[in-house]
Amino acid sequence: MEPYREFTALGWFLIVLGLLFVALPYVARMVPSVEKLPWFILWVYRRDGFYFATSPLLILLSVLSMVWSYLRR
Repeated sequence: MEPYREFTALGWFLIVLGLLFVALPYVARMVPSVEKLPWFILWVYRRDGFYFATSPLLILLSVLSMVWSYLRR
């Protein structure tokens, strides 16, 4: 079974991911509306029927991760 350890881990990951996708609509009903989230978690730009949503917190974490990766080399 040792050679198949990666496939087992991938299988468990896909099962958990599938469960999350199935549970997502039920969780979305219980979560407060998007407008009540703080701006640093979710920022939405609306203009003339165009919507752009992003997370400044995730952008900051991504930039810090890239800088950290660059400095470690």
